[in-house]
Amino acid sequence: MTPPRAARVTASVLGLAALLGAGACSALSTPPTAAKPPITRPTSAAPSKSPKASPAGSSLTQAMAQAALITDADLGEPWVPTQGAATWHDGVLKATTKKPDCRRLLDALYADDLFGADAQPRAVIGLDDEWNEAQLRYQVLARPPAEIDKTLAWMKGLPRKCAQFAATTNTGAVFGVQVTESQLPEAGNARQGLRVLLTGESPEGEPVTLRLDVAAVRVGEDAISVVNGGFGDVQTNATQTAVQLGAQRLTEIRRQGRVQA
Repeated sequence: MTPPRAARVTASVLGLAALLGAGACSALSTPPTAAKPPITRPTSAAPSKSPKASPAGSSLTQAMAQAALITDADLGEPWVPTQGAATWHDGVLKATTKKPDCRRLLDALYADDLFGADAQPRAVIGLDDEWNEAQLRYQVLARPPAEIDKTLAWMKGLPRKCAQFAATTNTGAVFGVQVTESQLPEAGNARQGLRVLLTGESPEGEPVTLRLDVAAVRVGEDAISVVNGGFGDVQTNATQTAVQLGAQRLTEIRRQGRVQA
């Protein structure tokens, strides 16, 4: 049975979703059965020491990256494999601005490649919350540690460089964008979290806001990224759970790969 909060979706949000196109328009919710990880203050993107090079034959493989993904079972009911991209992906995130770093952020969120399109191997999973129409995108990928840390350092500077700016969507709509730092669990070797809010108007002139939780983590010589978002309230437990469980799983998969190498 759908919980009462799902019935409170506003007409303005539905109007915007209809204008933007069919898809899985989502509002991020707290997974009822997901374990709540400990929260720490945001930490510096770059650790004091870089990891040592891997032994020969221990590089991340496509099979290892796929095995390191989280699943709907990790988040619990009502999360299920995604049924398609959310309408806000093309309708709102396909936007641009004059500020270079802010434009890079919008491009990275739209293309789902915080660490660069050339990062390989790469494994991706999308999950939907059937009750609250939430959506989560989770990735595991290989990237040189120094490059990962550069991305984390760039993200850490965004709340200052892109605290507030205007973005114009592909349809000509103008959204005000706000970027702030968000807290993540103490997971992996280095991490950075962001909260991104894009605020505009529905076709009826009602205010609407797309909320995105963005997390990026270096785990040894690899990286994970999480993007949760949707119209309506955004809870961070799903992001935090994905970060903590995902880092643990990737570490174990890597350990097993080295043992077998």
